Amino acid sequence: MPPPAPPPSRVFAELDLAPAPEGRVESAAVPGREVHVSGSAELSARPDRARVSLRLSSRKEAAEAARSSVSRRLQYIAHTARLHGIPEENMTVTEDFSREENTYQMEAEVCIIFNDFGKMQNVCNLLIEKLGTSVTINPPNFYHTPEAIDTLRRQVCVTAVGNTRRKAQEVCQLFGQALGKPLLIKEEETKEWGGHIDSHLSLSADSQTLQERIQNATAYASCRVFAAFEIKGKENRRSKLP
Repeated sequence: MPPPAPPPSRVFAELDLAPAPEGRVESAAVPGREVHVSGSAELSARPDRARVSLRLSSRKEAAEAARSSVSRRLQYIAHTARLHGIPEENMTVTEDFSREENTYQMEAEVCIIFNDFGKMQNVCNLLIEKLGTSVTINPPNFYHTPEAIDTLRRQVCVTAVGNTRRKAQEVCQLFGQALGKPLLIKEEETKEWGGHIDSHLSLSADSQTLQERIQNATAYASCRVFAAFEIKGKENRRSKLP
């Protein structure tokens, strides 16, 4: 569960509204005239990757028969992945061969990484349809790449700064002033949560729907910033008269 929403941002403004000398146009910022504003933002990002694990096994009296049974299914899985545009580097295969008494056991695990969740469902459905119970497909594990988390961090900071600037503009408009350039932008607090799901610790993980898994793996980030902007001088319209 995400933490409680942060309290509403507070806006502080100190405006020196001393009039300009008679006959002058106050077009430049007067030193010391600033507006101070704090603002925040909260954004979320759905996972951009999913890892699917498939298990195959065969027990035969002849070693070659056990190997061949698993090998044929591995070839079909690899062929299906290629047809759906899955790069070879996104698929890893681990094999284990053992002998127990008078039989030979061949086991294999295939891990496929998807960045298209619709394609992932199509591949998994096709493998279940063609291979049936001879393959075990575990529920997908959704996660974020480092690049996706970095993008979320940048976006939430940029959004917080934009919200803060809009508040500063509202304050200046309220006093009939114009907002100038930023003098200080300081990050006061950032928080991140969510973005992970541990199916080994969740008793109900196997019963979750695909959308529930995606939601549980969604990452959240919040940012609060403090900013100080200069206040531009209000123009004296009488100076424009001929």
